[in-house]
Amino acid sequence: MNLLGKYRTYIFLERGLSENTREAYMRDVERYLNHLDDCGATVETVTLDDLHRFVWTLHDMGICARSVARILSGVRSFYRFLLLDGYIDNDPTELLESPKTGKHLPDVLTLEEVDRIIAAIDLSEAEGQRNRAIIEMLYSCGLRVSELCDLRMSCLYPDEGYIRVTGKGNKQRLVPLSPRAVKELRLWFADRCQLDIRPGEEDYVFLSIRRRRHLSRITVFHFIRLYAEAAGILKTISPHTFRHTFATHLLEGGANLRAIQAMLGHADISTTEIYTHIDRRFLREQVLNHFPRNIADRAAGHDDTTNDQNT
Repeated sequence: MNLLGKYRTYIFLERGLSENTREAYMRDVERYLNHLDDCGATVETVTLDDLHRFVWTLHDMGICARSVARILSGVRSFYRFLLLDGYIDNDPTELLESPKTGKHLPDVLTLEEVDRIIAAIDLSEAEGQRNRAIIEMLYSCGLRVSELCDLRMSCLYPDEGYIRVTGKGNKQRLVPLSPRAVKELRLWFADRCQLDIRPGEEDYVFLSIRRRRHLSRITVFHFIRLYAEAAGILKTISPHTFRHTFATHLLEGGANLRAIQAMLGHADISTTEIYTHIDRRFLREQVLNHFPRNIADRAAGHDDTTNDQNT
């Protein structure tokens, strides 16, 4: 087995990474090895300067800092494997710093915007009820799109009001299922029963009506963008937007941050804490928009609060 094949086995068996992460790591390492070939270097002889040149090459290609940091994560994983298997004696990535990516507050929908997107779905279309159930599940359960596409019938417990979700690293968690989500799922199941499902695909919850197999993430991305556009929403919308919205609305409603962490499947509470920043922004907007003095100032033509809001 060649080196890349052994590395693939390593990340599959020893790291417990999701399939999407494993494939991303393999692409990143292949990119890195191609760079070494172009430079006449090898994984055994590479230096910190060689690694810096790789980073500069990525920047010159116009790859953003966040993506560069992700690529370097794959390269570091590769060198951990080389070190553990005795191919090298020292890890050259130990002193390699990732680019600063900064904090990014994701776009969040209002409840009214969520309802507008759902209302944009044409239920007379074959995929209409399926797509309505999907958006309700993304919003009311806070699922990642990969978790939604991989969701199985055997992991649904509608009578008990929860689902079992397999997230990153094959970690499982229980997520409450709202009454509205149960209703939309059952309506979809009435359509799903009419499908001639491909063998081996029977346990997937959400299926392509044309291909008769489980949905791809690209399909979900595509129709969500179309519905957002039809609803007249100008924000950048993706399936992940509903996950951010789920967490933010819970926090605004007074939910405990640890409870939100458990429902989202975050291993580290610091990942969940980004929503406290969004919540503070929401609270500031509420004060600017609803505090009587601010309302009076706007009515009088003062622009101070408006300027503050756009800061």
